[in-house]
Amino acid sequence: MRVMAQLAMVMNLDKCIGCHTCSVTCKQAWTNRSGTEYVWFNNVETRPGQGYPRRYEDQDRWRGGWELDRRGRLRPRSGGRARRLLTIFSNPLMPSIGDYYEPWTYDYASLTTAPLGDDFPVARPHSLVSGERMKVEWSANWDDDLGGGPALAAADPVVEKIAQDVRLDYERVFMFYLPRICEHCLNPSCMAACPSGAIYKREEDGIVLVDQDRCRGWRMCVTGCPYKKVYFNHRTGKAEKCTFCYPRVEVGLPTVCSETCVGRLRYLGVLLYDADRVAEAAETEDDTALYEAQLGVFLDPEDPDVRAAARRDGVPDAWVRAARDSPVHALVNRFRVALPLHPEYRTMPMVWYIPPLSPVVDALRGTGHDAEDAGNLFGAIETLRIPVSYLAELFSAGDPEPVTRVLRRLAALRSYMRDRNLGDPADPAKAEAVGMTGRDMDDLYRLLALARYEERYVIPTQAEAEAAALEESVCPVGEDAGARPGPFGEASGRPERASVESFHALRDRQTGGALVHPADRKGRVNLLNWDGQGRPGGLFPHRPKKKKEGEE
Repeated sequence: MRVMAQLAMVMNLDKCIGCHTCSVTCKQAWTNRSGTEYVWFNNVETRPGQGYPRRYEDQDRWRGGWELDRRGRLRPRSGGRARRLLTIFSNPLMPSIGDYYEPWTYDYASLTTAPLGDDFPVARPHSLVSGERMKVEWSANWDDDLGGGPALAAADPVVEKIAQDVRLDYERVFMFYLPRICEHCLNPSCMAACPSGAIYKREEDGIVLVDQDRCRGWRMCVTGCPYKKVYFNHRTGKAEKCTFCYPRVEVGLPTVCSETCVGRLRYLGVLLYDADRVAEAAETEDDTALYEAQLGVFLDPEDPDVRAAARRDGVPDAWVRAARDSPVHALVNRFRVALPLHPEYRTMPMVWYIPPLSPVVDALRGTGHDAEDAGNLFGAIETLRIPVSYLAELFSAGDPEPVTRVLRRLAALRSYMRDRNLGDPADPAKAEAVGMTGRDMDDLYRLLALARYEERYVIPTQAEAEAAALEESVCPVGEDAGARPGPFGEASGRPERASVESFHALRDRQTGGALVHPADRKGRVNLLNWDGQGRPGGLFPHRPKKKKEGEE
């Protein structure tokens, strides 16, 4: 047994309202540079729908993820080393700009500079790639406008697999939102597909990153990732992907998408796993058994033997303690209500989802029956508006049993807590019917509905001392920028100190609970939100203007 730690995420789809705040804040923080106009490290898809990029789940076409060869060993679906070498200069297995979308903006100047007249001015869209006028026909959130209707839902690769279970008429239409980021897999196929070895998985926290110095722009990683969460920056010639906001989590701050989530549906925490069993689990022959196989990789942080092995393998005690308090560990391993996205890709994804339950209640309420009664809820799970078979294709490789078990537990929790909120005695039989106890129900309810900030985000810091040392550091922005006059003329003196707000200082300010007066921010610049262009106030020290000769 070789113990390692992994930062992971759980998203509660019952809470997602599709506001896209997470997508916008992520893009503002990480992909607002030239060449990343089409890139969304975080996007929110409407399901059913084609997703982003278009039909990314069609692995018969894109050949992402892993498959088993004749000997039962793992190999990339895109081919082995010989195939990648033969196609290294011409890789046809990649989405085109049409599958993503051609980014655009609008000619707003035509609105503000148009002369007075009888005609209303129009801001026409033009491409951010070519600069030419264009017709907008696709984008990262195009499915959202049609809300799972038959126009686009029929092209959903998941719907194609279960066509007999889905009716696309108006009366049976259904939809829910699915936020997606890089899965930061235990067995990443993008890393295996990279010819230059630029993609690596950090040993200390499991975050998968791209070494920009080593990347040569082969784009094999784009093909290898079955979730299509690696993007190519055509300006720099490098691959880019979600970084799990590692500069933030290193000092205990949650990811930007988690911090700004309106529905508070994201949970961050540590999972301990046995690195020696990852390959064995990924080589499980039956696709429907991959979910249980991945659960078997995770370790119990309460086990004294696991804690001793973690200490032996160099896992800090703070990380083991964080794993014991981790909401991700509770939702994935203890309550088992979170499921991985497409485990059949065999990448061992580490972003997990709680399936949506709300449509069950809505469907029953219209019949006039008590929608919160446990018997009604349990009976409706088999015929809910969102078909179990659809959710199973997303989260359990087509096996309906894990999804049904999760929905029954969520339904039992809803009925159990309603009894308590109405002043009735809690019925332990409702908990026992789904293999839980009354204490489990209380703990799960608190985690899903009442958890505080520090309970939803349990993130051990990487280097607290180093982060604190960087606070209020000197920022040498140039040889002579901000230097005082010295004995040898202008700019020969020592440079003035420029106060640059570090992530450590940002954490203290965001979690301190006190309002910050604007005067306290004078002279500071938040490097997280700076796009690298222009000269925001506080980036350079203030230099008083020189008085001209004769001025007082």
